[in-house]
Amino acid sequence: MYVTQGLHRHVQQRPHDPATVCAGRTRTHAESVDRIARLAAALQELGIRDGERAAILSLNSDRFHEFLAATLWAGGVVVPVNIRWSVPEIADSLAEVDARVLVVDDVFTACVDGIRAAHGGLRSVVHAGDGPPPDGLLSFEELVAAHEPVEDARRGGADLAGVFYTGGTTGRSKGVKLSHDNLLTSSMGGLATVPFPRDCVLLHAAPMFHLAAFSTWVSGGVVGGTQVMIPVFDPVAVLTAVQEHGVTDLLLVPTMVQLVVDHPRVDEFDLTSVRRVLYGASPMSDALLGRTMKALPNARFMQAYGMTELAPAATVLTPEDHEDPRHRRSVGRAAPHAEVRVVGPDDAELPRGEVGEVVVRGGNVMLGYWDRPAETAEALRGGWMHTGDAGWMDEDGYLYLTDRLKDMIISGGENVYSVEVENVLAQHPAVATCAVIGVPDETWGERVHAVVVPAAGATVTLEDLRAFCADRLASYKTPRSVDVVDALPVSAAGKVLKRTLREPYWAGQERAVH
Repeated sequence: MYVTQGLHRHVQQRPHDPATVCAGRTRTHAESVDRIARLAAALQELGIRDGERAAILSLNSDRFHEFLAATLWAGGVVVPVNIRWSVPEIADSLAEVDARVLVVDDVFTACVDGIRAAHGGLRSVVHAGDGPPPDGLLSFEELVAAHEPVEDARRGGADLAGVFYTGGTTGRSKGVKLSHDNLLTSSMGGLATVPFPRDCVLLHAAPMFHLAAFSTWVSGGVVGGTQVMIPVFDPVAVLTAVQEHGVTDLLLVPTMVQLVVDHPRVDEFDLTSVRRVLYGASPMSDALLGRTMKALPNARFMQAYGMTELAPAATVLTPEDHEDPRHRRSVGRAAPHAEVRVVGPDDAELPRGEVGEVVVRGGNVMLGYWDRPAETAEALRGGWMHTGDAGWMDEDGYLYLTDRLKDMIISGGENVYSVEVENVLAQHPAVATCAVIGVPDETWGERVHAVVVPAAGATVTLEDLRAFCADRLASYKTPRSVDVVDALPVSAAGKVLKRTLREPYWAGQERAVH
């Protein structure tokens, strides 16, 4: 199979149905595929064929959709760029994969000179904005208009489809190589669990460069519904898009969900069209889930756990699982396309209930890291993707995460899994959100430290938190210090950047663990 395969079917079966909606533009499947085939011709002329890499640095848009499809149609490989990176980080990643073509929108044209200076191999930059292109940049629209459609190259199967950079929450980002098979295997597994109907209207509010959003783009391409794009996540923009376009499917991380359902204007909008909410990056608390169910009365919920290296899904917590409080603390069970185990240091599977490393195998597991054979071999040893996540599995196969293995706190010789502490702190009425890290301590080696964002109008003290935890956690798991902040640093995927929180405490230390 190949990622562009669905496009041919949609043109054949439903050419006049809307394919994309963005910025007042609605394009049918026939119109969209015609533009994609024309842009593919232009990309081939620029050298993108037979596995050559083309990158995009842009906010969400219908042109983002067309670029992704056109690059694959041309026979190339997509490299979506993290919009939160600095120019040196962007240039470094493009040089690493030797990307010869870069597409930018109006927001990122100012970065082009710096990227070109640092990446001499960049041949062409395409401007995907609404106005005339700046000097030295090609016009996206003129490329589409000036070229005749070409046949789909139909590269597929084990061929490389994209290079996706990891979030970098535990170190330098790595380029993950994913094939057409990887992406479609994960997509088909998700659709087999909770199908998208043909008439779905999917909203892209999460950044499309991130693999979670990219994977829903792949699924939307398989099913053939309507894909609505807003440039960036904004609660009112989400609420407005849902009402105006009858959005049925939302992909959001819990942080985004909270901002939407707790927005003071939420009751002004008709949200009854929403049928499914897909979320990941972290679990959703019972309190937030309850508020979300009230705001979206017709919605069902699905949580996916995975990572970029898994294209991206490994387990799924189904809508039915959400109805059982026991299962809502888990990340679900192995998706139809994946095999999941919890193993010890010797890679032998552990008995149910014991904490170890989560490993995954299946057709969704990456080809490897770009130009990093040693790290690839380590991650994929024994044929299993070693996630670096700690967790345990119950007798029914539900997986419960405890932490990143590198994030485990060892205090006074006892292992403390920060997720467990965070789940308790999140229940405190004065806590809006929180993160727990280990920091150096002369007595305990490491102590449990909480970083808390208080609820609106609330006051948070260490004494309050310790008292709240006293009958909910063992004493060694209770925070011994706290920082009260306005917001937590998060990656583009919505994950809390614990590395950033740790840095001031571990500066000058010989090791980042005691």
